[in-house]
Amino acid sequence: MTPPPIQSVILAGLLGLLVGSFLNVAIIRLPAAMSLIRPRSHCPRCGETLKWRHNIPVFSWLALRGRCAYCGTRISVQYPIVELATAAIWAGNVYVFGLTPHAAQAVVMMSILLAVAVTDGREYVIPDELSLGGVVAGLAMSFLPGSPTPVGSLIGVLVGGGVLWVIAIVGTKIFGEDAMGGGDVKLMAMIGAFVGWQGTLLALFVASILATIVFVPLNMRSKRLVPFGIFLAIGGAVTFAWGERLLDWYMTGFA
Repeated sequence: MTPPPIQSVILAGLLGLLVGSFLNVAIIRLPAAMSLIRPRSHCPRCGETLKWRHNIPVFSWLALRGRCAYCGTRISVQYPIVELATAAIWAGNVYVFGLTPHAAQAVVMMSILLAVAVTDGREYVIPDELSLGGVVAGLAMSFLPGSPTPVGSLIGVLVGGGVLWVIAIVGTKIFGEDAMGGGDVKLMAMIGAFVGWQGTLLALFVASILATIVFVPLNMRSKRLVPFGIFLAIGGAVTFAWGERLLDWYMTGFA
């Protein structure tokens, strides 16, 4: 496949910066049940409304040296990191897949997964606006050329959400406490909408392996709870990007 014009990649990256700025708003406001529109962007410490020049993705944070223009309060490094990560998602997928429906599906899914991972890591919650909104987006985009088909996408939603729902029910009965959050179930349904039922199982497998590698050492040291949504998000992104190759490798080497 011929790489797209570099101008397309750069434009995708710039759009990604803007989307990343919006994701930062969603990450902060959705867990607090706040509107994404009002009030306008403001400093949480002094309450001053920010001017347009204070909201330029990445560049404003650098120009302000990571501090509020009014009261000097430190601005979290999360803001430029999320913006740059989203820009990389958009530019990278356009570079690899070109200006195609597959690239559109990739940037939408991975942008949502990035917001989910950061939100779950910060607040231990996955807002329905992200997970269920992602289900709707995945089902809608399945009508675009590519895989999965609308039927495959719907089956992926049912399998993804159903598998984790069963795990949650069984785990609760065995351990006497919630074994899986409802947000994780909805997130898995969203992943299924984008990758189909086979991809859903692979994403869950990848997430479980990563969670085991990270969770066991942390739990032994500090008993710290590790949000599973982070690993589901990584598993979903890995599956979308390399799922077919991983399945082919498995079938060739082990089946």
